[in-house]
Amino acid sequence: MKQLSKFLSILCILFVSTATVAQAQTSDSAIHWGFKKGYRGQPAEAGQMLEGLLDKYGAYYKGNSNKKVLYLTFDNGYENGYTEQILDVLKKEKVPATFFVTGHYLKSAPDLVKRMVNEGHIIGNHSWHHPDFSQVSDEKLAKELEMVKAETARLTGQKEMTFLRPPRGVFTERSLEKARELGYVHVFWSLAFIDWNTNSQKGWKYSYDNIMRQVHPGSIILLHSVSKDNADALEKVIQDLKTEGYDFRSLDDLILEDTFKDPMLY
Repeated sequence: MKQLSKFLSILCILFVSTATVAQAQTSDSAIHWGFKKGYRGQPAEAGQMLEGLLDKYGAYYKGNSNKKVLYLTFDNGYENGYTEQILDVLKKEKVPATFFVTGHYLKSAPDLVKRMVNEGHIIGNHSWHHPDFSQVSDEKLAKELEMVKAETARLTGQKEMTFLRPPRGVFTERSLEKARELGYVHVFWSLAFIDWNTNSQKGWKYSYDNIMRQVHPGSIILLHSVSKDNADALEKVIQDLKTEGYDFRSLDDLILEDTFKDPMLY
């Protein structure tokens, strides 16, 4: 009986050890964000595995697919001369946006960052050096995020930073967990296209057509501010989507709606 008990104990230890190693390997494996694009009002779908993972860590890639609400976001890795035009359009159309910035952007375009906050937009965290989140330690990740938060606060007075977008959409379960511990909400996207290649701009209609083709209720729209196509298309995109009955909201509204689930508030 003692030998059996000892044997079972060893088996238990081996099982727990094996499960722990497997869990660690899974949680630290690189995940590249991807989804089936929306089309003609039908929502984008990331699939059960990704959606389950995002739900587990309180992350988002789209809002309520039953409401004609849109969330406009920009990734700002560096300034290419078009953000001022984008901000002018947003101000004219009274549309809020979230700008995910890097350390390079904060250092090279501080006046534009200040303007974003002064005009009611949200600054999100895109990390300081734009690293692959699957290749950095927890300590390095925390430092990357803290540097962006601190410099944004110094420039603009925005002391809190809630929203995070991983560079290139690469992440791990570990980075999701660590960022959540640090108080961040991961925000991915449900509408995007190749707009970041500055050597392959195709005219405003390319951007317009891609957005209008993919848009759906609850879209979190990702645009890159380095794109001339996006800057030139933005006003018509916003005006035509408003005509179609869409309302532009901020990511703060997305969190509030998901928290309270009260349709009377919206």
